[in-house]
Amino acid sequence: MEIITKYVEVHIIRQKKGRLEFLLLKRSEKEIYGGLWQMVTGKIKNGEKAFESALREMKEETGLTPKKFWTAPNINSFYDHKEDCVILLPVFVALVNENSQVKLSEEHTEFKWTGSKNAKILLAWPGQRKSVEIIENYILKEQDFLKFVEIKL
Repeated sequence: MEIITKYVEVHIIRQKKGRLEFLLLKRSEKEIYGGLWQMVTGKIKNGEKAFESALREMKEETGLTPKKFWTAPNINSFYDHKEDCVILLPVFVALVNENSQVKLSEEHTEFKWTGSKNAKILLAWPGQRKSVEIIENYILKEQDFLKFVEIKL
């Protein structure tokens, strides 16, 4: 069995009235996991670095561009029974302007900005919920460490 990395996960956040909000996207019923709420996810293309894939997928799925961008100190994982492999996903965090306008791709039918408590209720996978907790802690309490994980744009 292999361990591979071929996907990325991007949590888009904004700060509004001193509160941290997460952007969640509802997958189209035409897509795998239709109807599921999630953050931006996508495949790493050949020749791309993971962070480049994250930025591309973010733009394709939401039309948004980050003003700050970080690697989260977390790696998500899952077992793919079809390929009999464990997949590791690097997790990224993108801070956007409070008034940024979301433009959904055909992969998603709805979006919502929500606090961390509701995000953890809506996200299906434990690793995604853990990422929300880690991101909230870093953004609100551990800001001194953000400089170590920031990707300069």
